[in-house]
Amino acid sequence: MKKIALFALVASTLAVAACNTVSGAGRDVQAAGKAVTSTAEEVKH
Repeated sequence: MKKIALFALVASTLAVAACNTVSGAGRDVQAAGKAVTSTAEEVKH
């Protein structure tokens, strides 16, 4: 039982860390997309 509780604790900790990592990566991709869109608009005009 203790091993299962420890495994659940470790798994939940990793899941929270992964969410923060994915969230940060999402913001980076969003910023890159905005930069590409902005550059495309400048070239178009």
